Amino acid sequence: MSWSYNPNFPSVDDLRNRSKQKIPKFAFEYLDGGCNEDINLIKNTTEVRQVELAPYYLNKFKSADLKTELFGHTYDAPFGVAPVGLQGLIWPNAPEILARAAVQHNVPFILSTVTTSSIERISEITEGKAWYQLYHPTENSLRDDILTRLQNSSYQVLVLLCDVPTFGFRPRDIRNGLAMPPRMTLENIIQILGRPEWALRTLLHGSPEFATMKKYMDKGLSMKQLGQFMNKTFSGRMDEEKVAPIRDKWKGKLILKGVATEQDAEAAVRMGFDGIIVSNHGGRQIDAGQSSIKSLEPIVKKLNGKIKIMMDSGLRSGPDIARSMASGAEFTFLGRSFMYAVAALGNGGGDHMMGMLKTQLKQVMEQVGCEKITELPNYLVKS
Repeated sequence: MSWSYNPNFPSVDDLRNRSKQKIPKFAFEYLDGGCNEDINLIKNTTEVRQVELAPYYLNKFKSADLKTELFGHTYDAPFGVAPVGLQGLIWPNAPEILARAAVQHNVPFILSTVTTSSIERISEITEGKAWYQLYHPTENSLRDDILTRLQNSSYQVLVLLCDVPTFGFRPRDIRNGLAMPPRMTLENIIQILGRPEWALRTLLHGSPEFATMKKYMDKGLSMKQLGQFMNKTFSGRMDEEKVAPIRDKWKGKLILKGVATEQDAEAAVRMGFDGIIVSNHGGRQIDAGQSSIKSLEPIVKKLNGKIKIMMDSGLRSGPDIARSMASGAEFTFLGRSFMYAVAALGNGGGDHMMGMLKTQLKQVMEQVGCEKITELPNYLVKS
């Protein structure tokens, strides 16, 4: 497999360390942190790595094929880019960098409602192949207008978020006074001056803004007014009453993201979702919850074959993807890893990360003797 990469950064840890050197502290801590004491953030990465695979060295083996069919499309690998808010705060133009790389590598890119590129711009870059993640609007008119924009832009997959009924308690962001654009405290100014490349590129690209939501905002909102606007505009708690009109209006595939229990997974089946993403929002919402890999097992056991089961949170490498797929996930998504790569390497970050993940995943499959992604559960070491 050909992979043009920067040999100085052969792991996500290398990219994370480099990104910490290149972007202001407030931006890095927003990207890197979880909620409360980071307990579930740590469990996500630790517990997925406790999953073990058994190598069968004497079986016949031809080659490893990463191609994965999902919702009628064959992707080149079983992973995609998870939705991440405020991407342009972390690195200027980050959503467009990752969307272009996703097209090049034939993997899905999910655009967040609260990131810094618009529905229309990402559709243009991806030729309508992107997915869209929706925070549920409180007003039906806003909901319907966003759905119309998505349909006019040829989006085929809509992801409803259910794990943000309230915003996570994130001490770092509180201390940093995180805002969009960044609040200009003396400490934040000093941080920006210490990262001249980030500052210059941000200046040239322009201050990040909520591009999709811009048309619904009054001009000249202060940060306090913007916070009030966001709280007033979105209602995070999902239920059947809110899902039903979306399911009726949306003609494409409908996914529920943030599922962490068998009960919610079963409800998703009843409500007519086409798939679920088992997730705890990267450990950013509930510190007292389970890791995503621990939530995945009982959901797969009960609902395998009844709905497409995908997973994110805690995945940082090709081996992590293999562990998740062996545990029953049919597709995976990564968020922080791609953002570390873009912050570290700029325009080349998305391509570098996707190539690295493909290479790592293929090596795992070759090592254990697995020819097809769908056969990875056969290599799981069961406790």
